[in-house]
Amino acid sequence: MRKRLLLLAVVGISVSLFAQKPAWQPAPGHVTIPLWQQGAPGAQPNPAPEVDTTTAKDNLIAGRPLIRLGNVSTPTLTLYSPKGKNTGVAVVVFPGGAYRILAIDLEGTEVCDWLNSAGLTCVLVKYRVPDSGPYPKSSAALQDAQRAVGIVRSHAIEWHIDPNRIGVLGFSAGAHLAAALSTHFDQRLYEAIDAADQLSCRPNFAVIVYPGYLALAEQNFAPNPDIHVTDKTPPSFIVQAEDDTAHVENATVYFLALKNAKVPAELHIYAHGGHGYGLRRTALPVTTWPQSVMTWLHTIQMLPSAP
Repeated sequence: MRKRLLLLAVVGISVSLFAQKPAWQPAPGHVTIPLWQQGAPGAQPNPAPEVDTTTAKDNLIAGRPLIRLGNVSTPTLTLYSPKGKNTGVAVVVFPGGAYRILAIDLEGTEVCDWLNSAGLTCVLVKYRVPDSGPYPKSSAALQDAQRAVGIVRSHAIEWHIDPNRIGVLGFSAGAHLAAALSTHFDQRLYEAIDAADQLSCRPNFAVIVYPGYLALAEQNFAPNPDIHVTDKTPPSFIVQAEDDTAHVENATVYFLALKNAKVPAELHIYAHGGHGYGLRRTALPVTTWPQSVMTWLHTIQMLPSAP
């Protein structure tokens, strides 16, 4: 009887651990670090298990499915180091998903593959969703973003990164998160934990891809006052399609704010493309934006000039 109870206890623990296993994990060989060793600020007890929310009815992107990761309560960062040349540049990537889910492959792992192929280090952030933003409605995602950049800087030597060439790249809600971090880096939104929180979380550059929440549709697309651009905001690259359901004004309003603050910025507006294409190539010119980003990184001297 005692052995049976012990066996049932072991089985129960195994089932519990299996139930808590993340719905998405990076391919083997990548370092993954929890952002919060003792639990995220304001973490709720007994969160719902992480899950891929994609169903057979969901749309395909460039003819292929994607992972829509939901119920992320244990945020992490995953390191993707280039296997060949290393430029020393690192990019911290925030997938989109309306602060409800994370398009973790379309706007995450596929982005890291592209950056690695160009000799850049990619750090993929699995930040908390749902209802983790936009700031200040919730500060959770921005807390994760601030913490992530500090951790990356603290590992600069170990990860062969130049601490003065760390940028951010975000899509949709993740693009808003990149802009929010670009304008909220002077003060952490949480109590400092360790040495990583003593380092700056200001990005050295930002890539903003089909953003949302930067212009207020209900106020005739007025600038979002919670995204306050100053001359300390990092150089930014912005791309969006005119027919984006998230409204192209998000890009144009943010660009004008950068221009007025005399922050170096580059804006690309395309006639067609919609929303949520990631890096997947189609016949539409908007999907050539990654090439323009690489050219821009040379222009702002994050990458060396071509010989």
